[in-house]
This record gives sequence, structure tokens and C-alpha cells, in this order.
Amino acid sequence: MTSATNDPIAEHGWTAVPLDPEAIFQGKPYLHEPGPILVKDIHFPSNDPIVAKAQQYAKEHLPAQTFNHSMRVFYWATAILRQQFPSHATQLSPSTLALTSLLHDIGTASAFLTTTHMSFDFHGAITALTLLSTPPTTTAPTSPPAQAEAVCEAIIRHQDLGTRGSITLLGQLVQLATVYDNLGARPYLVHGATRDDVNAAFPRGGWGGCFAATVRREVQVKPWAHSTLLGGADGEGFANAVEGNLLMGGYP
Repeated sequence: MTSATNDPIAEHGWTAVPLDPEAIFQGKPYLHEPGPILVKDIHFPSNDPIVAKAQQYAKEHLPAQTFNHSMRVFYWATAILRQQFPSHATQLSPSTLALTSLLHDIGTASAFLTTTHMSFDFHGAITALTLLSTPPTTTAPTSPPAQAEAVCEAIIRHQDLGTRGSITLLGQLVQLATVYDNLGARPYLVHGATRDDVNAAFPRGGWGGCFAATVRREVQVKPWAHSTLLGGADGEGFANAVEGNLLMGGYP
């Protein structure tokens, strides 16, 4: 599935935007007051063969909590895209957003986390690029380069929070959605009814503790990991913040 544009820059979210959300939201909680968007109001593009392949891969490799987190990220990001960046909402491919959401934490899978020296986000990006670009059979679906590379770049940078420079629109959407789900950041960016509905459709299942343990485990075995950018040398700052997510604390 593609968007209604033939421009690969717009279609796959390559448009440059500020890395600093404050520069985007101009010190306000949102650009446009969010309204309720329910799961039923958002089409997940599972009818796209490459999305179906990535979704199956994620299900096979990730724990249920991480898979559900990945699905929630798609719905948060879509709601944010539609309501805060409406001029891009008809251009960005839902499939590209779905692929990035599904695979952004693939590097935390047990098959990869401690079997590579690379940080989970970097190795996960390479895993995603390989999955989307190299079919296991001659008839398997693949992504066009502009899509596969957009997914790879966004995954590389999804923990690259900061205030200087630019990032792709796709990367910014995934950053906003992940920090919303993990930390409760920018709590007014998504309507409460949307938050309730998405969490009900894809239960958290103790996600905070699950992800915090993953961060601590990675930093323990890879003290050079990119995760230390957010959590310090021992990862505790980020892990503690994930466990202390009050916005999402009441959801099972």
C-alpha cells in the first residue's frame, strides 16, 4: 500500500523537520487540539505483503509485550500525524509508518540483543533493511529502496533525542510515539479516549518493567551502547523513567 503521492520523499517520510520537538510545537502542548481517534478509525495496512511479512517476523522474534508496544507506536504515530501534521497525512505511506513501528525494536529480540556487539537500535536498523530488501525467496515481497532506507534511518535514530539539527518526518513521528508510550512524554499530544482504546486493543502487559529490564541488560553487556545516551553509563536513568511512566501506569 502506498500513499496518494508519487514523490518518494513525501511518501516515505524523508521530509526534513527539526529534531527538537520544542521547535515544532513552539512551546505549546500541541499545534492542534487532539480529538478522539479510535483503533477502528485507523487502517493498519496488513493487506500490503511487505507489511504482512514484517508483522509476522516481529511476532516470531519479539516478546508479546514488545510486539504490542510496536503496534501501539503505529497508532500513536498515526494519530499524531493526522492531527498535528495534516498536510503530511495524505502523503506519508501508512505502510512505511507500519514497517518502522513494527521493526523499530527488533534489535531487542533475544536472537540479537546479546549476539552482537552493536547497539540494539543500530543492529535492528540493519536487520530491518536486510529483511525489507532481500527476499528469502524469489517471489517474496520487497520494499523499494526509498522505503527500506527510510525505515532503516528512522530506526537508527529513534533513540537519538536532542535539540540540534534535523530528522526525517518519519523519524520524528516514531520518536514522538515511542517517548509517549515509554515515558508518557507530551501527554496532551494524544486524546485520552485514543490512549484508552489503543491500550485496550494492545495491552501493555507490564511493558515498563519489560523494557526497563531490556535497557539494563543491554547496558550491562554492552557498556558502550547507544542507550547510555538516554540513561547514563548504567542505563538507570532511562530505565527508571520507563518504570515511572505515570501516564500509562494504570493500564494493564
